[in-house]
Amino acid sequence: MEAQQRMKELVEELNQYAHEYYVKDQPTIEDFVYDRLYAELVALEEQYPMLIASDSPTQRVGGIISPGFEKVNHEIPLFSLNDAFSEADLIAFNQRVEKALGKEVSYTCELKIDGLSISLRYEEGKLVRGATRGDGTIGEDITVNVKTIRSIPLQLTHPYSMEVRGECYMPKQSFIQLNKEREEAGQDVFANPRNAAAGSVRQLDSSVTAKRNLSSFLYTVADAGTLHVTNQADALMELDELGFKINREHRLCQNMSEVWEYIQEYHQKRSELPYEIDGVVIKVNDFAQQEALGFTVRAPRWAIAYKFPPEEVETTIEDIEWTIGRTGVVTPTAVMTPVKVAGTTVARASLHNRDFIEAKDIRLNDQVIIYKAGDIIPEVAYVIKDKRPESSVPYEIPTHCPVCDSELVHLEEEVALRCINPKCPAQMKEGLNHFVSRNAMNIDGLGPKVLAQLFDKGFVKDVADLYLLTEADFLNLDKIKEKSANNFLTAIQNSKTNSAERLLFGLGIRHVGAKAAKILLEHFGDIPTLSLATKEEISSIFSIGETIADSVVNYFDNKEVQELLVEFQTAGVNLTYLGKTSVELSEVTSIFKDKTVVLTGKLTHFNRDEAKAIIENQGGKITGSVSKKTDLVIAGEEAGSKLTKAQSLGIEIWTEAQFVTAVE
Repeated sequence: MEAQQRMKELVEELNQYAHEYYVKDQPTIEDFVYDRLYAELVALEEQYPMLIASDSPTQRVGGIISPGFEKVNHEIPLFSLNDAFSEADLIAFNQRVEKALGKEVSYTCELKIDGLSISLRYEEGKLVRGATRGDGTIGEDITVNVKTIRSIPLQLTHPYSMEVRGECYMPKQSFIQLNKEREEAGQDVFANPRNAAAGSVRQLDSSVTAKRNLSSFLYTVADAGTLHVTNQADALMELDELGFKINREHRLCQNMSEVWEYIQEYHQKRSELPYEIDGVVIKVNDFAQQEALGFTVRAPRWAIAYKFPPEEVETTIEDIEWTIGRTGVVTPTAVMTPVKVAGTTVARASLHNRDFIEAKDIRLNDQVIIYKAGDIIPEVAYVIKDKRPESSVPYEIPTHCPVCDSELVHLEEEVALRCINPKCPAQMKEGLNHFVSRNAMNIDGLGPKVLAQLFDKGFVKDVADLYLLTEADFLNLDKIKEKSANNFLTAIQNSKTNSAERLLFGLGIRHVGAKAAKILLEHFGDIPTLSLATKEEISSIFSIGETIADSVVNYFDNKEVQELLVEFQTAGVNLTYLGKTSVELSEVTSIFKDKTVVLTGKLTHFNRDEAKAIIENQGGKITGSVSKKTDLVIAGEEAGSKLTKAQSLGIEIWTEAQFVTAVE
């Protein structure tokens, strides 16, 4: 029977994809492809219920258990939600609800966060267990990892014993940065923020989880009676008062027309949000009505998840370019016929590595479907193989560096190809770009084009040579006049006085990011002392592991690096940490001490980095978004939504003039 065979194929495919996603954290298809296959299986099972297989994914509440964690029994199961894909689906859902209750109802609409479902257990207000959803009945104990997520309170504001459910997610910018770091390290990249969050929270080494900058939104209590509220809207407010992070974009809607307006609004806004959403969850607001409606085998009858349609666009692969990063990783980029995707014109998309090209069988002149991962990054979803001409041949992966022609290598345990020639011009130029960047030495105005000219003309061979440049050198470059030359020299001169953690980060040592550089120099005091430290001394520092320690020791063991430090010292570049240590900060008496501060708008007296340094050196903490936990907002010119939100929350607001008066 044709239907039976197709159902069998779908069950096998979907179970394989689920295994790859939930267990291996390595999905091989995009979410919307899975949703289509799943919807096809559901339709067939509704038509032929006698053919439903016991191992069909529709018979599961959730995912699969990983053998790497202890099991946790969920006394109250974590149910999944039925999906809606159109306004008609929502109208049908509303009709079912109102028919069962015999009355009209109101709905709470909440953004459907694209992350990993978690369950948190508190005893007398103290966090005692964190668990994944697993299959809905049995999950994984991830308590140690959950405690590294700063948005999750370890102690509630009231001594309640309760089980709270929500979503652990990775912010978009953290996702971009993580994938950038993984590409530079020659590792597989994550397909999307949800996959990245799942892979991060299920690390056996909690220190890895701690570095991934995860966050959370909590949205329900397993036993709602704990909160003494009667509806979902009030429950969210009480969760907020208990210290949980809730998503503030939720809305109480009185009818399905208002629900649809909310969906349309956030479908437009989704690309502006700092986290990824893939739809809207609609819940009957009243808890008594929820109880009356009850559950099916796998989902509540009182809630439904509207899934946004993916914005897929067809285009053509015209070429594949290979670029060299500062660590030697060779990254392929698809050059495509320009098309508009999610509001912007896209002509290029990273293909990440050789394995990605081979897995998707991407070839020149292929017709492909692209989308934006995390609403940000253009990705090739799949090749339309039906449109591929018979004359098409597999793409030939390069064997030699496109810049220096050295043979490329595929190092063990890496997916990337790497150029290991230390004199490769592309790597050296990328190293210069990194050295002058904002988070490193912050040499303003000295961009890639100017640096490329300096390198190509032989004025700069390494980063220390920047401090030997003269006005004449700059005037030898194309389109550089005296004013620009003097501006470059001033910026270079100013960078000599930076605190040394900027220099350390700028050196581009593998695994040493800006935060690690600051931790290392706060401990050792200066770069020469750090350069003499042993692996044991470095790895003993809190949050600095053996990987970073190995990398630092190996770097400073090089004779060329020791010579580079001498060059910096001769040029008058500061090698000492100038910030305050943790002990010194604890002794600071300042209006900013232990305060959470947000800077917004254009500052004229200080630049943003200077203002941040002043506040942090006086014991304050800078964050990028306004919330109820914000103590102070400093608003410069043209301040926008952050100022508006601070006003609505009643947070103290300073002008830049008030800030200047307070610190000078």
